[in-house]
This record gives sequence, structure tokens and C-alpha cells, in this order.
Amino acid sequence: MSPKTAAPPPDFTDDASQLTYDDLPELLKNDNSVKVGGTDIDGIIRGKLMSKKKFLSIAKSGFGFCSVIFGWDMHDQTYFKELKISNAENGYRDIVAEVDLSSFRRIEWEGGVPFFLCSFREPEGEKLSACPRSLLKKQVEKLQGRGWGALAGAEYEFFTFRAPQTSDNTPTNTERNSSATATYLQTNPVNSLPSLEQGMFGYSLTRPAHNNTWYYDIFNTCSKMRCDIEGWHTESGPGVYEAALEYGEIRAMADKAALFKLIVKNTSSKYGITPCFMAKPRQGLPGNSGHVHVSLQDKKTGANLFARESPDPNPPYPDLKHLSDIGRHFLAGILHGLADVMPIVAPTVNSYKRLVENFWAPVTVSWGLEHRAASVRIIAPPTAPPKGTRFEVRVAGADANPYLVMSAILALGYRGIEKKLEIPVPPLGKGEEVGGKADKGERLARSLREATGVFAREGSVAREVFGDEFVEHFAGTREHEVRLWDEAVTDWEVKRYIETV
Repeated sequence: MSPKTAAPPPDFTDDASQLTYDDLPELLKNDNSVKVGGTDIDGIIRGKLMSKKKFLSIAKSGFGFCSVIFGWDMHDQTYFKELKISNAENGYRDIVAEVDLSSFRRIEWEGGVPFFLCSFREPEGEKLSACPRSLLKKQVEKLQGRGWGALAGAEYEFFTFRAPQTSDNTPTNTERNSSATATYLQTNPVNSLPSLEQGMFGYSLTRPAHNNTWYYDIFNTCSKMRCDIEGWHTESGPGVYEAALEYGEIRAMADKAALFKLIVKNTSSKYGITPCFMAKPRQGLPGNSGHVHVSLQDKKTGANLFARESPDPNPPYPDLKHLSDIGRHFLAGILHGLADVMPIVAPTVNSYKRLVENFWAPVTVSWGLEHRAASVRIIAPPTAPPKGTRFEVRVAGADANPYLVMSAILALGYRGIEKKLEIPVPPLGKGEEVGGKADKGERLARSLREATGVFAREGSVAREVFGDEFVEHFAGTREHEVRLWDEAVTDWEVKRYIETV
């Protein structure tokens, strides 16, 4: 006769949204370790494994975390310019990581080890200005002051490549991983890396069968880790896939978006597959987008605040017929401020290779009802029910930090509501060329250098909605990226000039 398992306390819950600190001993009774992680300025989750005893001792108070994750870039190189949060002068001091119990998950590819996300604050108590999760929370709190909430969805496209075998040709998946790919590219041309599949075949019901186990493992792992995928299919491009994450509360959506990348990278690696979320991995092909859908909601009634109760018989533009006044001001806010937040939605040097004419990517301050070439696509009746009314912000690439992108959308939209801004340009007509004569919108920045200059200038909308401290920090990190690019010597340059100049 097997021994009886002790019943959990009567008030215990393992529902992440309802967890309390008192629930943790029971929740973790069969575990001996816990993983924690927080997001850096580039949207990368940085963290560590700690003993259960240590975790239980710091779960409520928070714990010291080296501030250097805000003092170096994605390859751990300290920024050329000493930035305020973490630098040699302050000794790369500790900041405080605060555990978010509602983020509880178990990591599927590591045997179910428990995992919690963290936000960062200053040791003295105030929020850390550059903490992406805290920045988004601040924007949501503005809405909560009016009794509103925000809902969002995220769509990510990414290329997939076959990781090369190790130099001794050991044909094992453990050797064919993303680290092997990074090593291979140090001495081999990028174009020699084979795509998972060849040719263009969007929405294929054949291609996923070629890597069937990987394909379903991604979908199922996302489900088990509360990052549910609504749609999962091939995109047009060699080895390109797209996932649309389930629509929901915007802070939870940002967590899911960051975790989705982590899930895809770790799950793919065991199959010898390297996913790539760069904005433009291959010349001559479409890039990887990171479209974000957003709407506002009345917290009491659940009503969609962008939907108009009855069609406007005399709208400023026909495209606005079903959009509420709140929705129109929100849209105007995005359009007025979009050019000023470009380093957030297009954060790398490579981002601007995607944002070029004739590649299904927006290049101007533009909008339109069901217009997929515009920066902001309105989704509303008649193609969607009133409750589904929302905006799709299409400028962001898959390389962008989801917390910062969603923060920017809310901050700009709320500014539009507060100031009762009017829409500055007419909508793009169907069939009108983006960036052409009929497009009256401002051309967005063509480079990270240009975008950062607009973002950081005195009096920018970014400074108004985010504050000087965040803008100075983020601008400094982007100036670092630009300088590294300025110092790089590319294969293109050598091939073009080695003999002829």
C-alpha cells in the first residue's frame, strides 16, 4: 500500500495569477532549485539558477542583481559612453531584482524547473528607469487611473537555419546547436549557412511536415508555458515561420513575447536548428516583422474603447467610420510621435535594412483601414466585429524589445488622448504606393544613427512621454551600436574595393 501524500493547505493555490508568498513552500515542495530572470534593454532575458532555500529567503524582499546587464551590450561589451545606471564610477553596483509571482512557469526543456520573471528597481526603492517591465507598468498605470486597461497581441516572423556540425563531424544534435552556429560564422560566410527549407512557400501545409517533431514541439511547449500560439505557419521565405500569440492583457503579452523567443531558441537548439529574429537576415528577401496589435478596454464593462457604438455618418475619413473618438485620438498620438520613437521599434543597425520600399514594410508615418503596407493598420468593421476593433502597429521588427515597443504604443496613444490630437495625414488608399506621391506621411528614419538623433533631441516626444533619464540611457545604448557598425569592415566592402581602388 503506497503512502498517502499530505494534502496541501486548504488555502493553497498553484494558479500563478493568485499566488502569494505563503504558497511558495507548497508550490516548490518537490523542487530543489528555481530559475529567475529579468529583461535587459535589448529584450534579452538574463538570469540564473538558485537553490530553493535561497529563493524562498528573497522571494518577498528581492535580491541583489549586478547592474552590469544595463552597462553592457548584447555581447557583454561595456558601452563606450559611461551610462548612469551601471558604470566604472559606481563600481557596476547591484540593483534589486523583484520577483513577480504571477509570472510563474516551469521550463519544459529543463525538466520542469520552476521559473519566475523579475523587474528591477534602484536599491533606494524607486523603479529603475531603464527596466523594460517597469516602463510598461508605468504606462499601464496611467490607463488604470481612468479605469481602463490595455490588450495586446504580438506576431513574430523568424528565419530558421540548420546548425552546422562540429569540426570533427560528430553527427549529434547536442553538438549541432546555436553555439555551434555562432562559432561556424566566425570563419565562414553567412550565406553558406543552410536554411531549414528552401524556396518561398507561405502558409504551406507541406513544409512543416519536413520537421514535424520540432514544429509541434514549439507549439506545445508554448502552450505548456502559458505563451499560447493562436496561429503558427510558414511565411514566404526559405525556412521562415510566423507565430501569432494569443491576445490578452498587455503586460502579460510582453512577458509572453519575450518568453516566446526564449522558448523558440532553446527548443530549436536541441534539434540542431538555429532560429534568427534579426530584422533582415537575407538580402533580397522580406525581413522579420514583430507586429503588435493593441486596443483599450473599459475595466468595469469590458467594452472595447476603440469601437464606435454606431457608425459615424460623417467621419473625417471613411476609414474612421467605425472608430471611436478615443480610438481616433489614440491613433493620432501614435502618428504624431512615431518618428520620435524609431530606435525603440527599430533598435539595431540591421533594422533599417527591413524598412525599405517595396518589401511589405512601412517606411512612412501612415495608416489605413485594412492597409497592410501602412505603419498602422486599422482593424475594424466590416472585416472585424466591433469587439475586435484594434490597431496593428507594423513598423516594429522581430528584433525589437516587446516591453519597449508596447510601452511606446501606449505612451504615444495616451498622449494623443490627453491632448485630443487630430490625425495629421490622410489614410493611404488601396493600391497607393507607400512612400509615393500619394503618401503624405513623413519618411521615417533610414538608419539607426538618424533615428537616435531624432529620439534624443531636445524637446522630442520621446523625452516628453518617457522622461530624460530613460531617453539618455537608451540613446547611449543605440549610439554604442552605431559606433560598432562604423568601426566594422564588411565582406561587401572588401569584395568591392580589394582590387579596384
